[in-house]
Amino acid sequence: MSDSTEHAFPLVRHFRQILLWPLQVMHARVREPHISKYWELLDALGEQCPWREVADEFGDPEDFQERHYKEFVTFLPYVQRFLYGEGTGREGLSGYGKSPIRVYRRRDITRMRAILDEQSPPVVFEVAHVDLYFFYDIDIVVLAVEFHADDLPLPLAQEALFKLGRAYPAFWEANGQGGQCPRRVEWLAASGETLAVSDYENRRKYLNFVCQHRSPSVAAHWDYLLWPLALYHSDREGVVRYRQIEYHRMPLLAYLSFDDPQVLTRGDFARLALVTKPGPSDVLPYSEQELADFERQYCYDKFWNPADPALGSRYLCCGHAFVMVGKAGDRFFADAETGLLGQFRHQYFLVNLIAHFHKATLMLFSEWLVAAISQLDIRDVDSVKTFKREIRRIFETFLRFTHRYWFHEVSNQAQAKDLFRMLTGHLDTDRIYRDVSEAVKEMNQYLDSDGLRRQANTVVRLTVVTTFGMIGAITTGILGMNVFDEAGQPWWHRLLLFLSVFLPITVLVLYTIEKSKLLSDFLEAMSDERRGLRAKFGVLFKSRKPRGGTSSRP
Repeated sequence: MSDSTEHAFPLVRHFRQILLWPLQVMHARVREPHISKYWELLDALGEQCPWREVADEFGDPEDFQERHYKEFVTFLPYVQRFLYGEGTGREGLSGYGKSPIRVYRRRDITRMRAILDEQSPPVVFEVAHVDLYFFYDIDIVVLAVEFHADDLPLPLAQEALFKLGRAYPAFWEANGQGGQCPRRVEWLAASGETLAVSDYENRRKYLNFVCQHRSPSVAAHWDYLLWPLALYHSDREGVVRYRQIEYHRMPLLAYLSFDDPQVLTRGDFARLALVTKPGPSDVLPYSEQELADFERQYCYDKFWNPADPALGSRYLCCGHAFVMVGKAGDRFFADAETGLLGQFRHQYFLVNLIAHFHKATLMLFSEWLVAAISQLDIRDVDSVKTFKREIRRIFETFLRFTHRYWFHEVSNQAQAKDLFRMLTGHLDTDRIYRDVSEAVKEMNQYLDSDGLRRQANTVVRLTVVTTFGMIGAITTGILGMNVFDEAGQPWWHRLLLFLSVFLPITVLVLYTIEKSKLLSDFLEAMSDERRGLRAKFGVLFKSRKPRGGTSSRP
C-alpha cells in the first residue's frame, strides 16, 4: 500500500483489539474425572509453566485507584461477587468467599508482527495482555489477547479485525495462502526474538489432521501461545487438553479513535460492525435490503449525532464483535483512566467476557448431553449406569452454573445494561439457555421415571416372592409345631430333615424370582372374577413360545 493511498483514507489514531477465544478444557488423561480447578495443573508445573496467576487489585488499599472503583460499582452485587468475590468482614469470610474466576498471564510475549496480505507491509502491534480465564467447576477457559497500534489507515485496521482472530483457515487461496487469514503472524519477545510463527499456508497439515481425527487443527502460533494446554487430538504433551467449541473466528472487541469519526460513511460503519474485509467507503459490504435495519440492529447511538460534534462516540455490536468508534481529541473518549478507553479495556471487556462465557458454557452442556446419549446402550448394564452417572453430573453442574454464573442483567447503569442486552440478544444466549435447561430437565425426568419404574418392578417381584414364599413359611412353621416330635432324634436326622425342607424352598424362591413377571400376571388373573378358571390358569402358559414381531438380526 503506497503512501498516497494511505493518506486517502482516515487514519485510526489509536487501534486496540481484544480477542476472546472460549475453549473446552479437560484433563490430559481422558479417563480422569472432571475437576473443579484446572489452574492447579498449571501451578504444579512450577517454573516450567509460562503462565502466572494475576493478583487482583483488592490487595493494598494504597494501590486501589478510582478506575478500579468505577469498574467495581458498574456491576450489580451478584455480578460483583462473581467477578471479584467477597472480602473478610467482622465475622470472617462471608458467603461467597473468593471469586470463582482465576486469571493467568504470560509476560514473555510483548509484540505481534503481522503481514496481513501480500500488498501490505508488516505491522507491529504492542501486546498489552495475554491472559487465560479459568472458571471454577466449569470446563471452560477463555484466552484473551489484547494488542494495539497507532496511526493505521482505516482499510489496514479493517483488515486486522477481519483476519487476525483466525484459529485455522477455512479454505486456501490459489496462491496457497490460508483463505481470509493473515499471510504471517509472529509472536515477539522483548528482545525482538521470534518465539512462534503462524502456518496458515501449511495446507497438508490441516487436511491430514481433519482426515485422521475428524477435528480441526489450530495454527502453530496459537498452539504455542496456549502451552502447556495442548490440542485434544494432537501429539503434543500437555497437562490440560483443549478443544474448540465455536466457530474458527474468535470473538473480538475493538476500539478505534479518529481525528473526526463523522467522516466515516455508512459502508465504513457496516464493515466495522460486521467485521468484513475492507472495501470502498461508498459501497455497502452487503445488499441494501440486508442492511435496511443496520442502525437499529447493530448501532448504539446514545452518544452519536452527525449533526452535533459533541456527540461523537458510537458503539457497534453484532454479537461476534463489539466495536467502539470515537474522536481521538475527545478526552471523554480517549482517556485511558477515566475515559471510554479505560472502560473499553475493563468494564466492557468484562461485559463481553461474561456473555461469551455464558454462550460457550451452554454449548458445552449441549455437547455433554449429546455425548452421553450417543454412548448409551440400553442392552448394556454398565452403559446404562455410566449414562445415569453422567446425566446426574450434568444436571448438578447445570444447577451450580445457573445459581453461580447465569445473569440476565449485569448492571443498572443504563449504558452497560443496554449494551449487555444488545450483545446477548445477538448471541441468543437466553434461547440457548432455555433449550439446554429443558433438555437437562427432560434427561433428569427420564432418570426419575426410569427409577420409579424399576422400583415398581422390584415391588412386584417382592410381592410375588412373598406370596409364594408363604408356602415355605407354612411348611417350616409346621416343623416347629408339636405334630412331629423330632427333638429327640439324632442331630444328623434333624439336619437331613432341615435340608429336605430348605433346599426345595430355596429352589422355589429362586424360580419365583425368575418368573415373577409371569406369576404377577397370574395373580392378577386369579383376582379377576370375570375370567374362568381355565383362562386364569392359561396365563401361566401364555409366554412359553417366543413373541412375534421381533427381529433376530444383530
